Amino acid sequence: MRLPLDHRRPHGRQIDVTISRIAAAEPGLRRGILLSNPGGPGGSGLDMPSFLAAVLPAEVLARYDLIGFDPRGVGASTPITCGITDPATMAELALPYPAPDGSIARNVEFARTTARACAAHSGELLPYITTANTARDMDRIRAALGEPKLSFLGYSYGSYLGAVYLSLFPAHGDRIILDSAVDPNRIWRGVFRQWGPSVAVRFPDFTGWLAARHDEYGLGATPAAVTETYVATAAALDRDPLVVPGLVVTGTIYREMTRSLLYRDGNFPQLAAIWWELAQARPPAALPALRRAAPAARVPAAQVPADNNIAVLYAVACGDVAWPRDVDSYARSVAVDRRLFPVTAGMPANVWPCASWPYRPLEPPVAVTGEGPRNVLILQNLRDPSTGWRGALGMRRALDRRAAMVTQDAGGHGVYGIRSGPCAAGIATTFLTTGALPDRDRWCPGPSPDDVDVASVAGPVPSGPLAVR
Repeated sequence: MRLPLDHRRPHGRQIDVTISRIAAAEPGLRRGILLSNPGGPGGSGLDMPSFLAAVLPAEVLARYDLIGFDPRGVGASTPITCGITDPATMAELALPYPAPDGSIARNVEFARTTARACAAHSGELLPYITTANTARDMDRIRAALGEPKLSFLGYSYGSYLGAVYLSLFPAHGDRIILDSAVDPNRIWRGVFRQWGPSVAVRFPDFTGWLAARHDEYGLGATPAAVTETYVATAAALDRDPLVVPGLVVTGTIYREMTRSLLYRDGNFPQLAAIWWELAQARPPAALPALRRAAPAARVPAAQVPADNNIAVLYAVACGDVAWPRDVDSYARSVAVDRRLFPVTAGMPANVWPCASWPYRPLEPPVAVTGEGPRNVLILQNLRDPSTGWRGALGMRRALDRRAAMVTQDAGGHGVYGIRSGPCAAGIATTFLTTGALPDRDRWCPGPSPDDVDVASVAGPVPSGPLAVR
């Protein structure tokens, strides 16, 4: 589709927004469209219909056309770039882990140079790559498909996108699922800073799992001992990065690999193998587990810049809301969070390019409120390392009577179609097929070991280094 860059000027410059569709499996039961977003900001959504077709129940697939799209700025939709071409730079600096001594000087310099580079490479587009404009694009997609309303399944960042859509177009929302939700009143610095406590809540799931397998891995017989192994290995890599052909493993890479692999229980064996390799006095030369998890050299689709997802992440985070520009405030926050949440080493509190962003937001953040019909289901894991439970409570409070919230007693990022027990999955399926919401917020047990963990499926909220979703 060709859509206006600035919706206030519908006949001005146009951009591409590319969509995909899988038709409802049973036309006689068809209700409408189920639009989806995988998270981000910066995640491509073109493959979402294929992913959802593989994991959602047949009764849902019978009723909805599955609609995916690359949000503005992403992938096949007039992509933006900040000109970052070095994979090592993206892996080491795109998320702002401070120096081993807590200094943020290198992060401040990266933030400043990156903000200038983003403006130099994509300046005309950047101010318009925002959540509110993507929500307006969604409504244009709905109208182009001839639908009076749209249903929506949004993961992680997609939860905020869905809430903004509902606030801008309350009459056009049908059945809305916000999975792994963020607090709409804390975007974006507050949301990112919550990674620290969220990882701290999730981390014991892994240390307990690893301690129970001490005979296999030898990394600690208790969760406390496993944590000591993590701290010691990170410190050793800070002092002396491990250099092997094609791969440099610093303490930052180790910490971020750990954080991102906590997104799925199914990643635990892989993460344990990485820890084991790096904890050896003489690590195996091949480092097979580490290499499997390391970011591969990305081969972008034609015309898609290698840094596209990071560029969109920055554009949305900086364009939705103004950030503090006082560098010292970030240094103070990092010092506090390094003490409180050592697993993430102060990264979630650190400076982003937004502190030096050359453009002010064109509009204030959209107010997410409880005005409108009761048609929103929030799904949330209790120990989500990325979008923590407290953030989901913020979304629940903002939506008030419009929503019901289901908390699943589980760790990991993503519920419906990712890893949900019959309780949470059943509530979501019933809502999509009948419109019935629980009359009150619900608590569900977590999935059993027999429930599928979609760790290896190419879908929403992917795990892996620099998965911000």
